[in-house]
Amino acid sequence: MRRFTGMLVPIVLGVALPAASQVQTPVQSEGPDKRLSLTVYNNDLALIEHLRAGNVPQGIQRIEFKGVSAKILPQTVSVGATGLELIEQNFDYDLLTPSKLMEKAVGQTVRIVRTNPGTGAETTETAEVLSTAGGVVLRIGQRIEVLREDGVPARVIFDKVPDNLRASPTLSVLANMAQPLRSDIRLAYLSRGLSWASDYVAVFDEAAGEAALQGWITLTNQTGTSFTNAQVQLVAGDINTVNGEAQWWQRYNRQRQPAAARSPGTESTDRTRLADYYVYPIAQPTTVANNQNKQVSFLNAARVKASKGYELVSYGLGSGEETRSAEVRIRLTNSRATGLGEQLPSGLVRVYIRDAGGQSQFVGEDRIGHTSAGSELSIKIGDAFDVTAQQTMVDSRRISTRRTESSMRYVFRNARPEPVTVTLRQEDLSRFNRVNKESIKGRRTDADSFAWDVPVPANGETELTFTVEQWW
Repeated sequence: MRRFTGMLVPIVLGVALPAASQVQTPVQSEGPDKRLSLTVYNNDLALIEHLRAGNVPQGIQRIEFKGVSAKILPQTVSVGATGLELIEQNFDYDLLTPSKLMEKAVGQTVRIVRTNPGTGAETTETAEVLSTAGGVVLRIGQRIEVLREDGVPARVIFDKVPDNLRASPTLSVLANMAQPLRSDIRLAYLSRGLSWASDYVAVFDEAAGEAALQGWITLTNQTGTSFTNAQVQLVAGDINTVNGEAQWWQRYNRQRQPAAARSPGTESTDRTRLADYYVYPIAQPTTVANNQNKQVSFLNAARVKASKGYELVSYGLGSGEETRSAEVRIRLTNSRATGLGEQLPSGLVRVYIRDAGGQSQFVGEDRIGHTSAGSELSIKIGDAFDVTAQQTMVDSRRISTRRTESSMRYVFRNARPEPVTVTLRQEDLSRFNRVNKESIKGRRTDADSFAWDVPVPANGETELTFTVEQWW
């Protein structure tokens, strides 16, 4: 269990902090949640809102909220009710466990009950707990003894549960009630430990030129708390949070990875939005148990137009010492016209095909980012060892002090019994580069790359040549 050292103590002007004797027995927020809402984001973050009935007497009162997340971010707590003035709040994260009970008993007396394995007779001794560091050390009468864990029947009896140990994570607030409270209390906070991810299953039919695509959401609860009959909605998008250099580096690495979405879309949908994010609500109230993975279907597109293609991505100019295999990719357009047209949250796409016997076989997977409707997707499923290319720099010369010219040759070979088309994507060709003298007409695909579609005959080869003029 993670320990939280932070504590938010808001001070209400004009309200003096009470002496301990002024505060009555803590008031429990009554009964189960009247409404429980979970808004779960992609980056291990959730907004949790409890609505509970309030029955709080007038005066200075301590109100306890049991069953909150054990990974609550205390500094984000918001408590609201008519006439409630907050003085302070505390999050009690020491949960009731055997080890915690023993820790809190240091310096106190307990009773040790031992059972004779042969006769079943019990003996009881009073012991003072001296230490629990590395084991339990006891003083029993005039002797010092270590409570063994060797299977000998023994148990420890405590007179009471320490006040600061809780059976479940508990948030308590100290509040001044000008009048008795007989209305609902709203408690909201951010928490770690709740996250979700999306996964896709695509069954590709090359002969029909289409794929069946199903999307699953997996909701994971590691908060230490179960949430019963909760209204759950999942938010797709990268919420900006201040989490330090580690997450910045992760985002940087993701940006450097080749994107499966080749062309961002411009097609809108009727998907519910929250600010600039998209919301995927779970239709019915659901229970999200602690340490549970819950899967919910959110997409079922039976016939999406799709095709198979081959690609080769080359970074920089120069000669390659080894022959490279072309990537095998499944291409589709995320639009209504092709049978899809959805705002797709980031996730892993697993691709299957049916073999000659009609059995689905796994052929590869790729990760997509958040993909808007109208985008073109190119999902890599593997490398084709029978479709290859050899890269050679034929010539490179300096035209002037700030300009060079390089001549490139690619030889594409196809050992398949049918012709293929290989798309060469030459990266790192910025706006300060000009392509000329090309043997096959190419196109600029973005600010830093060119592409050529190279037809290669069955059991044959095709040569692509071009010249790049670079200046700076």
